[in-house]
Amino acid sequence: MKNACTLISAALAAAIAAPAFAEGELNLYSARHYDTDERLYSDFEKATGITINRIEGKADELLARMQAEGANSPADVLITVDTSRLARAKEAGVLQSIDSDVLEARIPAPQQDADNQWFGFSQRARIIFFDKAEVANPPQTYLDLAKPEYKGMVCIRSSTNTYNQTLLASIITHHGEEAAKGWADGIVANMARDPQGGDTDQIRGIVSGECEISVANSYYFARSFRKNVKGLSDSREMVGWTFPSQDAEGAHMNLSGAGVAAHAPNKENAVLFLEYLASDSAQQYFSGGNDEFPSVPGVELAPSVAALGTFKADDVNLSEVAKNIPTAQKIFNEAGWK
Repeated sequence: MKNACTLISAALAAAIAAPAFAEGELNLYSARHYDTDERLYSDFEKATGITINRIEGKADELLARMQAEGANSPADVLITVDTSRLARAKEAGVLQSIDSDVLEARIPAPQQDADNQWFGFSQRARIIFFDKAEVANPPQTYLDLAKPEYKGMVCIRSSTNTYNQTLLASIITHHGEEAAKGWADGIVANMARDPQGGDTDQIRGIVSGECEISVANSYYFARSFRKNVKGLSDSREMVGWTFPSQDAEGAHMNLSGAGVAAHAPNKENAVLFLEYLASDSAQQYFSGGNDEFPSVPGVELAPSVAALGTFKADDVNLSEVAKNIPTAQKIFNEAGWK
């Protein structure tokens, strides 16, 4: 870890000293829409003198734009959320493989693309939430959610949601396609309502009494410890949570990650930016600014994240999980998961 930190410091120092970098620019295509990320960008600009030009949009829109722009694309870096979108970017041919000793040392192998076309920089655990007063025996695994005893109790997002697509792809990876089909059928049978809204809405469903159990990413709940979340913070005490599969593979983790664009005009700046995202300061800001888990081991958690408790995380290689995402979508469709 010390050597990796030294590499980052040396890289940033070189960037500050080198006129080519100081006068340079970085064109960032971002599908992360968090105001707190402003600190990430401004700190990088101050440290390097590199100006970040941002294009923001939905992930699929940015991918389509990069494909349409082709070799003339000004994009240097694409940053987006969830393994499924990173995999789609790779499949679309809008990213390139890079070599970086810093990233290899800092980012755990399961959070890297097999061809180094994308890297994870923050993580979110997909957690089971439940009404503490109504659910005496909450599900302890993802597969438990499909048990008949939870019929009519579960709130969960639609099958088009990337978080659910990657979760089902991980179930395929660990348990096989037949088990995944049974799980999807069971969840549809156990739904308290048709899928609607975002992750926070699934937890709010517990507060409103629409359901007794829900599935959502950790940071949507963790932020309620840090600030007021309408319809959740005032009733947070009624909500319990379980990190699933602690006696098996561990809790599923999805990523926020980035890669260097295939035709990056400022490739050196792009690689430097990714290396900066792996630095301790940036990793701490992912946690403190947006209630996420850092990708780099050993980085201190924000209080709002630490409040969720310790747990075993699934360390499956997400590059392998990504291969099962098309099969996951097929299973969703066959199960009638809206």
